[in-house]
Amino acid sequence: MKKIIFTFVVTVFVLHGCTGQGDRQTREDRDDPGKIMLKDYRPVSLYNIPVTYIEKAAFPVFDAHSHDYATNREEIEQWIKNMDECGIARTVVHTQASGAIFDSIYNLYSPYGDRFQLWCGFDYTGYDESGWGPAAIAELERCHRLGARGVGEEGDKGMGLTFNRPVAARGMHFDDPRMKPLFEKCAELNMPVSIHVADPIWMYEKMDSTNDGLMNGYKWRINTDRPGIIGFDALIQTLENAVRDNPKTTFIACHFANLNHDPDRLGQLLEKYPNLYADISARFAESAPIPRYMKAFYEKFQDRLLYGTDWGYETEMYRKTFRILESNDEHIYEIDHFNYHWALSGFGLPPGILKKVYYDNAAGLFGD
Repeated sequence: MKKIIFTFVVTVFVLHGCTGQGDRQTREDRDDPGKIMLKDYRPVSLYNIPVTYIEKAAFPVFDAHSHDYATNREEIEQWIKNMDECGIARTVVHTQASGAIFDSIYNLYSPYGDRFQLWCGFDYTGYDESGWGPAAIAELERCHRLGARGVGEEGDKGMGLTFNRPVAARGMHFDDPRMKPLFEKCAELNMPVSIHVADPIWMYEKMDSTNDGLMNGYKWRINTDRPGIIGFDALIQTLENAVRDNPKTTFIACHFANLNHDPDRLGQLLEKYPNLYADISARFAESAPIPRYMKAFYEKFQDRLLYGTDWGYETEMYRKTFRILESNDEHIYEIDHFNYHWALSGFGLPPGILKKVYYDNAAGLFGD
């Protein structure tokens, strides 16, 4: 048996390299372990262990979280070609839009309706004025008549509902009483609501040598000292309040509700509220460092998790997600894609769970 010795050199990484000052480094500096900046660190695994390349998902896939990345027919047709190569049967397109913006996106994608499912956003025009609500409900009904199948991705990273086009609702959160009539109308129209609260915990931690998700955390850091912003725990509470107070409405917590660091907390919410689901989009890197724990989580909540991507439509992007879900590969580096410097591992999910997460759960909620 070939013996491989893997040596990890502990070096001092300079945080200011994140700001661009490290761009002045010479090649000689980059090759000096004492001067390597974290942004330049690109480890290559030396382990002689299996590497699995999965071109096509084990089962048909219903991507429950994407956006209007394609902006013309040629790009949509390329997207469909990529979907066919990778086994993506259908894709939810979160437009986050209402009014003319939603209409234009819907008209572009509607000829391909068997492959894309379009979701609209809430119309927050005049949300800070008295009497807001009836017009927003009327616009929701109009979008539904046009073809919107759900609402999303509605997002709040602390400053309020700021994801929407053309109007964001700064300072208004998911559990605001003004939102309740909209959620009730979604239940009536059988329109699920996709909710993004907070961001991964590493974005809230100190940007120092103790933050193991430093590079991605630094890029997307959240400054909770800004006036009017609410913190991580408060955001998770707004999600729970909205789900609890609207039991007839189906809610999908995007990105594991950004509780990848605390799966038990998400599990408690899923157990407590049968109208809550979670999509796994754009949080593969945050889950794959703890593969055994996450595999157990998938096993326990296999009926409540939905596959999603949220990263465009390149074939290699899809295939990276398949590798994490399907294989037992270990010590995977995908720094350029995920921007974390830690190694990832596959979950090796069994076929029955893969089939549910890939397709069945979404089809049951959104329609086949």
